[in-house]
Formats: sequence, structure tokens, C-alpha cells
Amino acid sequence: MAVPFRRTSKTKKRMRRTHLKKEAPTITTCKKCGAALKPHRACTKCGNYKNEKVLEVQEEK
Repeated sequence: MAVPFRRTSKTKKRMRRTHLKKEAPTITTCKKCGAALKPHRACTKCGNYKNEKVLEVQEEK
């Protein structure tokens, strides 16, 4: 099995791992009711998408 001849420096190790960082999910708000939702999806609270009614949502009691 191959063994590295020299130790990997901190800088090289960190440069290799720069793409491994976590990203916060993108969240938008519904223009009609203000609920938080993912982009390009119909609102689960009011059923609107781009100011048009696309889903029939039952109200919770």
C-alpha cells in the first residue's frame, strides 16, 4: 500500500476541503399569505403559485 512521502500541510488540506461547507437552504415567502416555502413550489397554506390558485387546501380546525 502506498504511503505519502510528506505530510499534507494545513493549507493544502483546507484548500481541498473548501467545497465541503454546508449551505443554508433557500427559503422564500408566499406573496399572498406570507408562509415560508421552497422556491418554485405552490404554497401549502393557501394553495397559490405565482398569484394563481392551483391547489385546493382544506382549512385546519
